[in-house]
Amino acid sequence: MKTRTVLITGGAGFIGSHVATELLKAGYHVRVLDNLVTQVHGDNPDRPDYLNKNVEFILGDVRNPEIVDEVLKGVDAVYHFVALVGVGQSMYQIAEYTSVNNLGTAVLLERLVKSSVRKLIVASSMSIYGEGLYVTPEGDPYPFASRTAAQLKAHEWEMATPDGRPLRPVATPETKQPSLASIYALSKYDQEQMCLVVGRAYGIPTVALRFFNAYGPFQSLSNPYTGVLAIFASRLLNRKRPMIFEDGEQLRDFVSVYDVAQACRLALEVDAAHDMVFNVGSGQTISVSNVARKLARVLGTNIEPEITGKYRVGDIRHCFPDISRAREVLGFRPKISLEQGIRDLAGWLEQQTAHDRFNEMREELTSRGLVV
Repeated sequence: MKTRTVLITGGAGFIGSHVATELLKAGYHVRVLDNLVTQVHGDNPDRPDYLNKNVEFILGDVRNPEIVDEVLKGVDAVYHFVALVGVGQSMYQIAEYTSVNNLGTAVLLERLVKSSVRKLIVASSMSIYGEGLYVTPEGDPYPFASRTAAQLKAHEWEMATPDGRPLRPVATPETKQPSLASIYALSKYDQEQMCLVVGRAYGIPTVALRFFNAYGPFQSLSNPYTGVLAIFASRLLNRKRPMIFEDGEQLRDFVSVYDVAQACRLALEVDAAHDMVFNVGSGQTISVSNVARKLARVLGTNIEPEITGKYRVGDIRHCFPDISRAREVLGFRPKISLEQGIRDLAGWLEQQTAHDRFNEMREELTSRGLVV
């Protein structure tokens, strides 16, 4: 029997709201649980206007077992998207990140195993990889690349072997061993593995999706710990230069939230995906400085990014995904090019008011020795 009723925890957020619309279009009934955290939804939060009107919305915290019991009634499948998402912020709000991300998942799973849920999809993150995969000049995999504090202070940004040979970044597969460089990354890996472990133990088909740099309409423009494109957009809309750490040549994969939503629906519908982990990205790579310039052009401004030459503790150099597993198993096909996606984002941005809080975030991290 086809799954009909789906719960999305954190479904009033950026990705969750798009997944809700994707599922509604496919004929599912969608229920959302969200506590509308202030950092994302503002000081006086209410059900977001962008959340599809056909979504059944319930205000509540995933750490409350009574509420979780209530929202699980009649649910066939669960998307677990609840998470605090700031890498830097997680390094000083340690208890709060652990409470929401780890304890919240634990509460959900304890209640879920007593319910009629038949499928679980959990949002994971590229952050669990730490650095992406590298190869030596001879082409041999070098999976444990890292940079010392001394190298970073000397502005030696690129990766090299201990004897000084340069390393080349390549697409990172799901088989790369995690390297957890922040409390956020640790908590996302815990979320992913807790769901997979419990799914196996109780016979609940479970899928983990490791999202790369998702962007698109509805992303919070006032949250300085959100995605980099939203942060850049907030600066540009306030006629300020986007601030980029290191030298701006870090390589990333920016994936449209519409493609992310497609991958999420496929994870629900493809039986072969059970007990598997998938990278979700566009399959295209671009430097951080180039994406800032591309965004500025689309927004009709010639504001150049400012390359700060500073670095944040826990930041990585290069990481972009190998999405061949998602293509082969899920049938995932990214459809939105970066140019299309940025134009779509720009159209939405024209109707928004962005409160730039980048300097507030940077000062907070600097005061704690996390920006050098």
